[in-house]
Amino acid sequence: MSKADELQFRHMKRALKDYNVDVIPFQQLMVVPSEEPTIWKYIGKLAHQEQRPSLSFEVRYQLEVCMSHGMLNEHNLTRSFLAKLSAMGQDDARNLLEYIAGQKKRVYDPMSIFDLQVSAPSSKFSMPEYCALTRSVTVTPTTLYFNTPTVETSNRIIRQYPAYADRFIRVRFTDEKLEGKVYSTHKETMNEVFTRVKRAMRKGITIGDRRYRFLASGNSQFREQGAYFFAPPPELSVTQIRQWMGSFQEIHSVALFNSRLGQCFSTTRAIATQLEIIEIEDIKRNGFKFSDGVGKMSLELARVTASGVGLMHQEPPSAFQFRLGGCKGVLAVWPQLPGRQLHIRLTQYKFPASHEGLEIIRWSQFACSNLNRQLILVLSALGVPDSVFVQKLKEQLSNIDEAMINPAKALAILQKDIDHNQMTLALAGMILDGFQTRYEPFITSLLRLWRAWAIKYLKEKARITISGGALLLGCLDETATLRGHYNDAPKIADSAPIDVKVKHIPEVFVQLSKGAEGNPRIILGPMILARNPSLHPGDIRVVCGVDAPQLRHLKDCVVLPQTGDRDVASMCSGGDLDGDDFTVIWDPDLLPKEWNHEPMDYSAPPKIVHEGKITNDHLTTFFVTYMKNDTLPTIAHAHVANADWFEDGVKTEKCLKLAALHSMAVDFVKTGQPAQMTRELHPRKWPHFMEKKRLADQIYISGKVLGKLYDQVERVAFTPAFTAPFDQRILNAFDLQKDTLEVASNLKQIYDAHVHRIMAQHSIKTEFEVWSTFVMEHNSSNDFKFHEKIGSISTALKDQFRDLCRQKAGGRQYAQLAPFVAAMYKVTSEEMAAAVKERTRSSCEMTPDTMPLMSFPWLFQDMLGQIANLNDIGPKNADSGVGQKSGTSIARDSAPLMNINKARPNQDDLKVVDDIKTADGITHRGDLLELQFGEPDGASDREHKPKKNDVMITKEESSPNAPLQPSSSGSADGSSFADLAFDNATSDLPEHAIAMSRFGSEGSSLHSGLLIFDSDDGISHSGLYGRIESCKSLNEYNLPSTAGSAFTGIQNQWSVMKDKQKASALDLNLSENASPKNSGTCLLDKVTTKEHEMKMVAKEEERDNHGIEENEIKVYNIDEADGEDEHDEEGGEAAEGVETVQLHERTSTMHERLADFDDETA
Repeated sequence: MSKADELQFRHMKRALKDYNVDVIPFQQLMVVPSEEPTIWKYIGKLAHQEQRPSLSFEVRYQLEVCMSHGMLNEHNLTRSFLAKLSAMGQDDARNLLEYIAGQKKRVYDPMSIFDLQVSAPSSKFSMPEYCALTRSVTVTPTTLYFNTPTVETSNRIIRQYPAYADRFIRVRFTDEKLEGKVYSTHKETMNEVFTRVKRAMRKGITIGDRRYRFLASGNSQFREQGAYFFAPPPELSVTQIRQWMGSFQEIHSVALFNSRLGQCFSTTRAIATQLEIIEIEDIKRNGFKFSDGVGKMSLELARVTASGVGLMHQEPPSAFQFRLGGCKGVLAVWPQLPGRQLHIRLTQYKFPASHEGLEIIRWSQFACSNLNRQLILVLSALGVPDSVFVQKLKEQLSNIDEAMINPAKALAILQKDIDHNQMTLALAGMILDGFQTRYEPFITSLLRLWRAWAIKYLKEKARITISGGALLLGCLDETATLRGHYNDAPKIADSAPIDVKVKHIPEVFVQLSKGAEGNPRIILGPMILARNPSLHPGDIRVVCGVDAPQLRHLKDCVVLPQTGDRDVASMCSGGDLDGDDFTVIWDPDLLPKEWNHEPMDYSAPPKIVHEGKITNDHLTTFFVTYMKNDTLPTIAHAHVANADWFEDGVKTEKCLKLAALHSMAVDFVKTGQPAQMTRELHPRKWPHFMEKKRLADQIYISGKVLGKLYDQVERVAFTPAFTAPFDQRILNAFDLQKDTLEVASNLKQIYDAHVHRIMAQHSIKTEFEVWSTFVMEHNSSNDFKFHEKIGSISTALKDQFRDLCRQKAGGRQYAQLAPFVAAMYKVTSEEMAAAVKERTRSSCEMTPDTMPLMSFPWLFQDMLGQIANLNDIGPKNADSGVGQKSGTSIARDSAPLMNINKARPNQDDLKVVDDIKTADGITHRGDLLELQFGEPDGASDREHKPKKNDVMITKEESSPNAPLQPSSSGSADGSSFADLAFDNATSDLPEHAIAMSRFGSEGSSLHSGLLIFDSDDGISHSGLYGRIESCKSLNEYNLPSTAGSAFTGIQNQWSVMKDKQKASALDLNLSENASPKNSGTCLLDKVTTKEHEMKMVAKEEERDNHGIEENEIKVYNIDEADGEDEHDEEGGEAAEGVETVQLHERTSTMHERLADFDDETA
């Protein structure tokens, strides 16, 4: 040992002694030199020595995945192992190793893996065209973790070089596993870690015979300490790729150069269309850019774009966030533009590029608004009482708890409090299909997760959902109609009446695509406008919502004025219009006493200019410099702590300085100027709600608003419902063939492997979080950005496997797809039942790690709903599987007329007013169905070709003119159901006319309405769900009211009034085999209550011009009609104990299913 080593050893002993650690001499200590594992000696020699192909890159990469995560140990791998792996062939070897990686278990005998049966490929098959297979690696201070490739939304570079897709890899630098980002310390103890990062950036990462080198970093990646690396082949270099991206010679800032490179790596969807690009002038005034980042596009181009991103059956969104060559920002739709014009402003142009294809990142859509700690602190400082926030928190907690047991309350919340990924609407659809009341395990688990997720963020971030608000994309008033902000506007006292104050504040235009009544709703009056993060008291602006007819084509976005002395966007935390989301809240309780505090100056500091050519070394050095000087989280936390400690909150001098530093830290990525936080700005003590790991004397119990909110919430653990029963309506729907079950089982294995892969890559614990995007824990530092990211990943996963399932099923029509979806559900049920039985037998705990996955069949949640509700009635059809459980047989040749589209509504079909609001404020959407009675003369001898929304009703011999009589049975309180009757003698129902409703006492349970058609041969035919439309007021036909019910009609909507309570238009079924000249019997609805059950069946009277002969109305008992036990489902509460519930109603904001009917019957 050298003298220097001896000196260092003595220092170490003294340091250990200070901590009462003794160093004991050990004479027999022997140091064994490390040896390189023999595996690396053989991997490259197999081809020469064994005369076999060496391991391909795909296999070699997957072997690295298994070794880096500890599934295989490199010291255990022998030459025999490698030879056998090489002999398997590339696909089989890769599949085997992907399976091993997905099991997350250490394999102690590597040769044993060759005894495993892996029947299906894991990753190499078709995927959505907008996706690509992406490899990734995590670099920690001590090791590297390679990840199995996953399907993700691609970017411009991957699409340009598809042949080299496997040569791109995403690299992320983190602290040790599960410890998050690498942060600098004030004593610079992390310098060695940053040196390792720089070394990896400079020298690259080696995998097999490939060396991956730094290419660029996407803007979101950069903040997460990630980058793209590329392994250049001889014919393509990193420099060549950067040259193709664009021309950056005019950029002399390393930070800005890096940012512009990253612009090309935004995850986008390419739109294949010809464009007419026109440059237009920016709107500037007083040094402010009112039009910063926003342009215009024609309506025709918007429709093409909407179709390109999968929004084919609805009105196109009003705005798109886009990339186009070196341009970026937002494009708002302006119908006045002709053809496929696209208007670009200079502020959207960032660098010249040869690529001119339109690419879409996202589009405008409604999402509910949420408060957070920063917004609450600012609003509190502006005069909103603490009691307002506490009350809204209590209401949200109460609503969440009630939603777990009350489907009506769950619907109200899920359809109103819509998350960014619109997943609450998916849950609402499942509830409408009756899965919650049957305690189906997947929906039960999702609801539990949603509750735990919502409560978690209430506790940790004070994420209070505000129903009177929205999170909307910002765009510009191109008509100069709206009043802007003027510096010389009179200063109105805070105590002045609101109608006086609103005359002097900026105006905005906010129109929601669907309001409470189902129509577009324009928000009027004072509201607050903010952008996250809001730290300065001037960041929250009070503006006035107005109606501007020139802007009514813009929906689900906030339109800001172009007039005034300063743009409103920049006053909201220094925002602009290139893709920023704005929080808009019109809830009067949250309107502050102080309006429009003086805004902060958000002018960015000057950029650090670099002389000469910017090289790769400059880019990698800046990457490491950013990691060392990223103080954004530290500043944000210090701001919250200081605002809570000081009496003036965010108005105190320290908080104002921190707000300015925070703005500087945000701009660091583009300016290169780091924000240095001085010692006096650090909090002396931390409030208890921030949960800082500090000494006890450094923590205090906060009595201010955030402390009060924190203490009101108790976290809830998420426990999946593994033992809940699967839905028998689906399990018994079809007689499934063994081959179908085997195919479904194999596909489930592949799907499960992909889900496990995503979970491992993002440190997500359960599949339910991946499917729903309600992620409890993850390895990203930004919750909101990760929610967006996991939404994109989940969508790509679902689209990929939906396409694959349709291929295996033989099509997307109901007759082809429904049996296969039922098979998916059945194999999942059998796997879960076997696992529950085994865990119960062995008395082992059921955890997500030990139980099978169950989300596979829910790729087709709408189809599962169709199957379940169609099979409330009717026996199984062994051949086609289409039919309901009924006392009669189902025609073997019957086939559905419905094609379930993707969960995107056709807005052209939704322009009618068909929303009903119940007494407790719950809005339901009625379903519309066009009914066709009979055929034109001369059409009976030819084959009937059903058209869209075409329903035929067949014949049944019955006594005519029999009005419906109230049921003799009643509820406990003596109230009876309101019965529906058609007076056959007086009513003159034309084509497209039929009415129905359902009522029940409080606590009643209602099921979806179905149609059963009886033909001459006595066979009952049942159909699928459609929508009623083109109906007129029932009052026009002199229909009587029975049991106290009054009929009301709205254009294109049938509804029924009972005790001033509206009932929505109900879902019907469509007949597959229609006999055009016969009258029909329609089983309208299945209704059950605590006391009694009944069915209502209506027939239409003879009408010569439609070929209808007879009409009769009957009352059936449920047991007679169904032959199965009743099932309760809670509904909305009505006046005087009368309850009206509509299952299968839809809100327009929900991307619900719409029935598209084939031109031919099966």
